[in-house]
Amino acid sequence: MSTLLERLQALDTMGRAGSRDTDSGKKLHAEFVRSGVKFAASPGKLEDVYYAAVGKLGDCVKPDARGRPVLQEGGVYHGCWLESTGTINAEILSRFCPDTAQSTFEQFAELRREDGLLPYKVTGNGPVFKQIQLVTPPARSAWNHYSMNGRNREFLLRMYESLAGFDGWLARYRNTRGTGCVEAFCTFDTGHDLSPRFWHVPDTPYMDDPKQYDPHSPILPLLAPDLTASAYCGREYLARMASELGLEEEAIAWKKKAGETLESLVAHCFSEDDGFFYDLDNNGRFNRIQSDVLLRVLACEVGDDRFFASSLERYLLNSRKFFSKYPFTSIAMDDPRFDPFTTYNTWGGAVNFLSLIRAPHAFEKHGRYVELTWVMQPIVSAISRMTRFGQCLSPWTGEEGYTEAYSPAILCMLDYIERMCGILPTPEGELWFTGLLPQTLDHGEKLADETAYSRIVDGSEYELHNTRELCSIYRDGRLLCRFPAGVRVVTDRFGSLVKLVGMSVRPLESALLWEDRELPFQVSGNEVLRLVGGQFEVESAPGVVLPTFA
Repeated sequence: MSTLLERLQALDTMGRAGSRDTDSGKKLHAEFVRSGVKFAASPGKLEDVYYAAVGKLGDCVKPDARGRPVLQEGGVYHGCWLESTGTINAEILSRFCPDTAQSTFEQFAELRREDGLLPYKVTGNGPVFKQIQLVTPPARSAWNHYSMNGRNREFLLRMYESLAGFDGWLARYRNTRGTGCVEAFCTFDTGHDLSPRFWHVPDTPYMDDPKQYDPHSPILPLLAPDLTASAYCGREYLARMASELGLEEEAIAWKKKAGETLESLVAHCFSEDDGFFYDLDNNGRFNRIQSDVLLRVLACEVGDDRFFASSLERYLLNSRKFFSKYPFTSIAMDDPRFDPFTTYNTWGGAVNFLSLIRAPHAFEKHGRYVELTWVMQPIVSAISRMTRFGQCLSPWTGEEGYTEAYSPAILCMLDYIERMCGILPTPEGELWFTGLLPQTLDHGEKLADETAYSRIVDGSEYELHNTRELCSIYRDGRLLCRFPAGVRVVTDRFGSLVKLVGMSVRPLESALLWEDRELPFQVSGNEVLRLVGGQFEVESAPGVVLPTFA
């Protein structure tokens, strides 16, 4: 057994992270310890930053009105926002601290207004309903939490009823033009502070009423592709919830609504000329600003594999557009309105951590695992230099920007380390053991020659030890698997081998040792090999989309 693995086993998580004085912080950290998640790296700088993040996560929880710990946005953002804290942040947190995540989801359901509207944020003074501020579909985040954490039907029913009511509110009050799209009435509806997308548009709704837009605006209301995509995806997941709850007629109705919403999105907000999604103003004109709206729409499961590959080539992996040295920018870099500065809350160009934690779902849905590593590697390198865990990064230098103790930045570190060299449980009942190492990128500073990671799943303790050449999986202290670096081993939650995924652009021919069997394989980047009858068969092989530097 390696020295690093032994050090991992002896590691005192809270001794490294530092205990917190608040009851909520202590409860969250106790949950984190129960997950069995630990991380060790040699050299130790990345490991130090990891436990600094775990420690600061304890500062990002506060008790709700019922005394339950709920996640906060962190830093200068005193409260819990629907677009982030109450959806994608809590969804990631549910892999580490599921009780706190569930309380975070439930508070929005419990505080829903009588007309169906969810609060856009919850603070110490209670719920606030000024705008909608919607990005990640709440139904998908709630469904994924349900699927990973014991399938609590009482939780599912509570969330379903509340989110169905919220969907009804959107249909009644944010479809004034009768197009089937969801309309933006102000900047803050999408959380795009200082984005040129909303120049000359009020930050908040007319008279602070989320049912009204400024009647004096020459362009409002806007048919918003990201809001519409969120509604589409949310209706798909409401259909899953309804079916799970035995409400088959409702499930069919939700599927129908989702299909109609997708048709409206494409009909009104998609430009065939350049393959991008834009706001459509009330004069029937596209607001042709290329922003992270595209990534938001893709993360809402819009588009097939071919469209996603095209979007990678033309935009997301294009160094003239969004593929900066530290991806992704919030405005295309070839737009003269692009602003790279990070010293304030801005979506005018800077790399935002909310974009970074929303991105994996879009990539992985289309089997673009290798391409995602090209995003994660420079971001992990930038995170290794963080001390405050700010909201955004410089796209040029990776230096952290505005505010501190920002929960999306903290959760991004936990998420990216787990996807790159950790043990990740999925809503589909799989465990991902990924055989990569953080790369030496910034000024030649070495991040890791080896890593070790552990996690408890259904009472069994799993450990993963990665080196540059070889990776090993242990279950309850016994060697389960040994495999070459550059692949991901996928098992079920019982630890039975299911498939392999090629995680490097470099093709690999080797063998995997599983218990006492040697299983030879050949795998290319993004290729998925499924174990059938004791040997690997190709399940999918989409190839790799290369970055564009033209």
